[in-house]
Amino acid sequence: MTIQNIGVVGCGLMGSGIAQVAVQSGYDVIVAEAAQEFLDRGLQRIEASWSTMLAKGKLSEAEVAASRARLHTTLNLADFADRDIVVEAIIENKEEKIKLFRTLDTILPANALLVSNTSSLPITELAAVTRRPSQVAGLHFFNPVPVMKLVEIVRALETSDATVATLKDLAASLDKTAIVAKDTAGFVVNFLLIPYLLSAIRMYEQGTATKEDIDAAMRLGTGYPMGPFTLLDYVGLDTTLYAAEAIYDENRDPMYQPPVLLRRMVTAGLLGRKSGRGFYDYAK
Repeated sequence: MTIQNIGVVGCGLMGSGIAQVAVQSGYDVIVAEAAQEFLDRGLQRIEASWSTMLAKGKLSEAEVAASRARLHTTLNLADFADRDIVVEAIIENKEEKIKLFRTLDTILPANALLVSNTSSLPITELAAVTRRPSQVAGLHFFNPVPVMKLVEIVRALETSDATVATLKDLAASLDKTAIVAKDTAGFVVNFLLIPYLLSAIRMYEQGTATKEDIDAAMRLGTGYPMGPFTLLDYVGLDTTLYAAEAIYDENRDPMYQPPVLLRRMVTAGLLGRKSGRGFYDYAK
């Protein structure tokens, strides 16, 4: 199957980034949201990114204009009736994703692919509520999508070889490197990354070192581009918590059990950059 047009559900940080990369790569894209205000915020984020790329000479005015013309928005999922593939990029909540997959399955053409950008939730459970399990997979991008080069293709129990091949071609056309992972909680990146982040939080809780010193240690001692607390704030503490819970629920390994401090910060709305404050304060 050759993908010619794309649908994206969700215009948050991830959804808007996926939509931006897709239109820049020549695809006709419809992005959907639950309310106009969410679409407006996502479009503002895309426009800001384009302004930065223009200023740096990475895109021309003509390229931005052409990309903008290929980007469409909607509040009605029925507008996806002609899409070759739809990427789900909504909140990391299994019940909400299952509900959405059921709805999209009744709307999309019979040959269309349905994929999730989830960072950790089981794809097989999403595929099971559709009539097209062989055409369902994970397609996990990384934040910020326009910059990060990796995408994880997650193969559920019934995902076909043809679906995986199509997604590899799509990733290449978006200038991404694709890896293929089995449908296990956390896939590849988060399965390795989450214990590292949670260990840093536990060290901070126990008073081993300050968050600033822990960040500096990992940047300067290991060559990481950013320390764990800077990364936590960037990824989002809520996203980290959801991923940790999903992996812990599947294998009950204590390494993945969320620390009390992480739960309390998420409850308090201290989610990182997206809320203006996390382990660091971004109010300024």
